Amino acid sequence: MSGLPIHGGRSAMTCRYRCGNACAHAAPNGSGNPYFGDLVASRRTLFRAGAAGALVLGAGGAPGPAGAAPAGGTGSAGGALTFSPVPPNVLDRVLVPAGYESAVVIRWGDPILPDAPALDVHRQTPRRQERQFGFNNDFLGVLPLGRDRALLVANHEYTNEELMFPGFTSLEAMTVAQVEVAMAAHGMSVVEIERAGRSGRWRPVRGRRPYNRRLTMLSTPFRFDGPAAGSAWLRTAADPAGRTAIGTLNNCAGGVTPWGTVLSGEENVNQYFVGGDAAPEALKPRLARYGFPVATRFPEDSRRWERAQERFDLARHPNEAHRFGWIVEVDPYDPGSVPRKHTAMGRFKHEGANVIVSRRGNVAAYMGDDERFEYLYKFVSAGRYRPGDRRHNLSLLSAGTLYVARLTGDSPPSEIDGTGTLPSDRAFDGTGRWIPLASGNRSFVPGMTVEEVLTFTRQAGDAAGATRMDRPEDVQPSPRTGKIYAALTNNVERGIGGRPDVDEANPRRENRHGQVLEIAEDHGDHTGETFTWSLPIVCGDPDDPNTYFAGYDKSAVSPISCPDNVAFDAAGNLWLATDGNALGSNDGLFATPVEGPERGHLRQFLTVPPGAETCGPFLTGDGRSVFVAVQHPGEVDGATLDSPASRWPDGDFAKPAVTVVWRPDGGRVGS
Repeated sequence: MSGLPIHGGRSAMTCRYRCGNACAHAAPNGSGNPYFGDLVASRRTLFRAGAAGALVLGAGGAPGPAGAAPAGGTGSAGGALTFSPVPPNVLDRVLVPAGYESAVVIRWGDPILPDAPALDVHRQTPRRQERQFGFNNDFLGVLPLGRDRALLVANHEYTNEELMFPGFTSLEAMTVAQVEVAMAAHGMSVVEIERAGRSGRWRPVRGRRPYNRRLTMLSTPFRFDGPAAGSAWLRTAADPAGRTAIGTLNNCAGGVTPWGTVLSGEENVNQYFVGGDAAPEALKPRLARYGFPVATRFPEDSRRWERAQERFDLARHPNEAHRFGWIVEVDPYDPGSVPRKHTAMGRFKHEGANVIVSRRGNVAAYMGDDERFEYLYKFVSAGRYRPGDRRHNLSLLSAGTLYVARLTGDSPPSEIDGTGTLPSDRAFDGTGRWIPLASGNRSFVPGMTVEEVLTFTRQAGDAAGATRMDRPEDVQPSPRTGKIYAALTNNVERGIGGRPDVDEANPRRENRHGQVLEIAEDHGDHTGETFTWSLPIVCGDPDDPNTYFAGYDKSAVSPISCPDNVAFDAAGNLWLATDGNALGSNDGLFATPVEGPERGHLRQFLTVPPGAETCGPFLTGDGRSVFVAVQHPGEVDGATLDSPASRWPDGDFAKPAVTVVWRPDGGRVGS
């Protein structure tokens, strides 16, 4: 949109390739849902314990991703953060604290399947790329595979052809073979890795590895399950049954389940399609709600994949759009298995999904819809988790109840003035309710069938009156306390040009730096429908009086901008990865305790090269390693493969890569 700043500190190049210039277009959410201020009810006294973080919750059952540590156990409680923070910088390297080392685990183009060649940018073919590690690694999961071995699972979110192909001029000028290379570079990789000696360093296992696998947009089948599988909205000429999709697209964050599978979120899928102007008229409002351009045949931001596969032309195959935007579940332990797209979990621009087992045994998955003014969601399984019964647990995400969040602040609207100044009760906090949208084959949204609720979940959230948030991205439960933490990355449109104004959970106009939301389910019940919430961190420069770090002394806090991914170590410390630092520094990884006297003492653990986004992260349960995905290094305006803005990691041109950080003395990372 003209005159608006781009997302945080992102380059225009990143905005172009990562999300199809989403911030340059009007936000798809045009609903009239009420603001927090319209819903406010003063309840300070009643809810103060929960908002202040004094409410003690159970651990919520099985641990989340930090408990799925490779070859190292689950670690022990305790472990105060003791590392010296790294300073903000623009260095072309991964900078880690004193006393730590880092190394690349795997990079774009590294061979992972038998007979795959090494990367040669002058000889790229679709077959080569389908056998090599893909581009722009985002989410990372590390799952145990015996002593000192593990399976690394990585998402490959998107491609930047300017940084992939020598002599690149434009997307329109690409050959069909180059388009197919880009399609093959999307998807996911499964790679067997091993510990290097007794250190915290990891590397790929050499030779033929039976678990290694690529899932790509070119040819990998995915099976739909759940209530919307087979519905009219998913049927196409190539798949008249509506039960099998080819490929997974724009995979952003994800999670590791307690039964040892990986969840992956399909996000900005709209940018890959053309022909929206010729889609059926009745379908156009639903396409537009997901950001698909419906006024032109060839959108300026399209990748023009229809030249390689006509299914990306909505004029011919309008339902193909509905086959992406789901949560995908992949079993890395079974390389012959067909991954699934879970329709019961709803369709939107999924950042990811993270799972916790409730006290009752049902599984709760928390999800964010990553766009301005979109919603937070929760899915609760109908079945219950059975330890050791993997076959049963693999069915848990196929049936259950999908909810959307409505939040209410507890301060008078006049005290939320748009600057980020704390209200008189000294906290941004309040209460909330999970509103059911669908359960099994029942819809709770008048006028929408269950298939429509699950396929057009954004419109179901509109109808339910959900709260419009500042780009809810990664959402993850703490495996120690059961509280839920969501990264709200930013929203430069908040409160300007007639767009939704501030409220207590989104308290700043033209929000460039974002905030972190903490949710405490009432009575520690992850299957329940009520909760309390607060903002423990309002991001930005600590010298800015309108930032907040849980009341901690801001002179000791690192500056942070645009939180994106969330993780926990075995001691319960919160780790935050950033995307689009608007403070002039490279993006990085940060950590803070969320309980006790050090709550809010945020420190920067590492920085990534210029133009890169910090993704992952994954902390092993033994505490000895942290894996970080360095996505789109050198993605700086004007850069090309021939004229790179970064030469990390090999000194020639920028390559997305996974890196691991450890302490040479064998100690726990961070503490």
